[in-house]
Amino acid sequence: MLHLAVRMARHRITALLAVACAVLGGAVLITGTGVLAESGLRSHLPAGRLGGADVVVSADQTYRPGGDLPIALPERGTVPARLVDRLADVPGVTGVAGDVSFPAALVDAHGRVVPAEDPRTVGHGWSSTGLLQDARVDGGKPADSGEVAVDSDTAAAAGVRAGDRVEVVAAGRAAAEYRVSGVVDAPGAGVFFADPTAERLAGRDSGPRAGTVDLIGLRTEPGATDSVASAVRDQLRDTDLVVATGADRGDLAAPDAVAARSLLILLAGSMAGVILLITGFVMAGALGVSLAGQRRELALMRAVGATPKQIRRLAAAQAMVIAALALVPGVALGYLLAGQFRGQLAERGVLPEGLPLTTSPLPALATALLLAAAVQLSARGAAWRTSRMPATEAVAESRTEPRNPSRIRTRIGLLLIVAATALSVAPLLARTVLGATATSMAGIIGAIGLAMAGPALVRLVGDTLSRRLRPGASAPTWLAMSNVRGYALRIAGVVSALAMAVVFVLTYTLTQTTVMTATSDDVRTGTLAQQRLGAPDLGGLPDGTLSAVQETAGVQAAAPVGNTTVVWRYQLFGENEVESASAMILTPAAPAVLDLDVRSGSLDRLTGDTIAVSSDVARSRGAELGKRVSLILGDGTRVTPRVVAVYARGLGFGPLVLSQHLANGHTATSLDESILVRTDGTATAQRNLAQLVESRPGLALEPTDTAAGGSLSEAPPEVWINLATIVVLLGYLLLSIANKLVATTAQRRGEIATLRLNGTTPRQIRAMMRREAAVIGVAAVTTGLVLSAIPLTLLGIGFLDRPWAAGPAWLLPATALTIISLAFVTIELPTRRALRTAPADALADRG
Repeated sequence: MLHLAVRMARHRITALLAVACAVLGGAVLITGTGVLAESGLRSHLPAGRLGGADVVVSADQTYRPGGDLPIALPERGTVPARLVDRLADVPGVTGVAGDVSFPAALVDAHGRVVPAEDPRTVGHGWSSTGLLQDARVDGGKPADSGEVAVDSDTAAAAGVRAGDRVEVVAAGRAAAEYRVSGVVDAPGAGVFFADPTAERLAGRDSGPRAGTVDLIGLRTEPGATDSVASAVRDQLRDTDLVVATGADRGDLAAPDAVAARSLLILLAGSMAGVILLITGFVMAGALGVSLAGQRRELALMRAVGATPKQIRRLAAAQAMVIAALALVPGVALGYLLAGQFRGQLAERGVLPEGLPLTTSPLPALATALLLAAAVQLSARGAAWRTSRMPATEAVAESRTEPRNPSRIRTRIGLLLIVAATALSVAPLLARTVLGATATSMAGIIGAIGLAMAGPALVRLVGDTLSRRLRPGASAPTWLAMSNVRGYALRIAGVVSALAMAVVFVLTYTLTQTTVMTATSDDVRTGTLAQQRLGAPDLGGLPDGTLSAVQETAGVQAAAPVGNTTVVWRYQLFGENEVESASAMILTPAAPAVLDLDVRSGSLDRLTGDTIAVSSDVARSRGAELGKRVSLILGDGTRVTPRVVAVYARGLGFGPLVLSQHLANGHTATSLDESILVRTDGTATAQRNLAQLVESRPGLALEPTDTAAGGSLSEAPPEVWINLATIVVLLGYLLLSIANKLVATTAQRRGEIATLRLNGTTPRQIRAMMRREAAVIGVAAVTTGLVLSAIPLTLLGIGFLDRPWAAGPAWLLPATALTIISLAFVTIELPTRRALRTAPADALADRG
């Protein structure tokens, strides 16, 4: 069977090339997605400054809901400091250090803050140097509260060395002068204070985190790491603390960076469904074209006694041969694509630079299994009709298409189109990113429905055009219309593939730009403040900044704003659900600088154990005014705050707002992240604020009207990620369609030869094929627009209160031009090639 399949394949190279391209592109996309998903689950950050600790004890920075994927908690939890002495007595431990982190930054001689990777965690106590791996110290340890030691990179950037004096802004205190006691040869290790000073600056001597450390590192005797880790786990069995060794140590060093790893899982999950749909669609189309050109051979095999099962096995074996040849380079390119994609994410600040990809054979194996299953199903499905028909009927039909399209196929296709229309209603019900996602999915499902119902629709259109064709129509026009009517299955396959490309481009791109525009509108309308004051290089605003801003002449109102992440546990349709969500941190002063369009309650009540929620969240999760909800804060603390306000601008400001009192002690620092400032709008107020910023190192002032609008040039990183994904998928789809069109046209050599023997001139044949290309291109663009119209109209109504989506004006004409040009080029070139072959030779080759 395999030998016969290979021999048959040798005579259908053009058609099988389309299959190979479909498999190659599918392997690239599926493998790349698999690598991203595996990296999100298994990748680890380097140990970094914990490289000298063999065993690390930390709060559990992961929430593990039953039956769902674990959720990373980005805010640092705490460990009781008393465990430091207790763990020092574990057999095999040679050293132990409790580490605390807090904001710190050096100011150079020019008054500029020396940048750090994460200024919120730069400051440490001197004992934390025990966690470094073989770090050499030029100088000594800080002897008192007036001395610091700095890492070599920071010292070089600040232009200081041991014995020099330098200004340091630490934990929100005003810049103070310190003596550099030593330089630690450990790039990026941070700024080290005397341990009592670090304890005070980190707020571990009083307040909600008194008597705690961030983590504990243990050094062990050679070969004793596993036994020490086991003994420590036994001692901590009844606590929520975790013990890490090896590669897991890096995850404990930077929990907020590890939280970004979950983005890889979300990206892979969001792309997987679309990739599988498009890959299956392309694969089925390519195999359908390939086997359509072999119907005569298959029919003759039926006539000489081949069973239906043998015919399907032969079709599947032939497809598997081609798939196997294309799979290996496709998988290799998939790993390369995943690496390039990770680089783009890191470059745009979405992923930490140090987070590597996990490369294993698992994505390749999964890709091979998925594509093998897709090829088997598509090939057997394409050969099903021919294999089941009586031998004589199969031979008779091998020269033409079935007279009547399958009614079952047509009905299923129409049902899919109806289902896609129903799915399009989602943006009216939920003005959220998830609701917008339904728009693009509806478009793809509608295009698949068109592919199934297409033959009947094309036959209907062809009949209508033929009846209205004028008697004096030219021969090429008459022939083109006859082909549209007589070869509805072939035409429909091409039209539906091109229409899917139209739908894909319009719905996916315009969904992104519409959500971006709606988000920008929410932020712009809801932000009453003209200026935002921050301190990104200090890890937070120094103490006293808010009062200084409020006392500045021309300032009418000022309020702090922060951000964190929470885990929300709720019930949906009686099932327990868990979701990670971003949350703003506000005070009762927020209404003076922000208008969240509060529908019930008031942000003035945002004190103590309270929250505010968006109206979509309140409706879907039963979190109405006055209700208490179950949340897990970013450091793992469980709380049940009360809802005191419900607001409408959740798309722009997020689904949740925490009171500052509730978030205090549960974020990386207790400092304000930024301050929104509303002034009287005069130049004097702006000048006074600028003077305040200049007088305090590290402060940064920017206008609040810099939010991205509808322009793609201003798109945030996540939008560019989605658009890059669209471009890759579109490239695969268009390449596959081009191959399919070339193969379809190449298989018409016998038809072209027959027309030439009957007296049709090459010029008339080219004119006929161009008219067919025009019909195909126009039909594809028209049906693509029709399938996109309802989803995009409802998207515009739901998000922008208007019946059209937001996006670049050039997108539609560019898409139409691309599709029509593709149809013309991929039909014109094979036609010219076929015309260069003598008619007798073409018919002889066709057998």
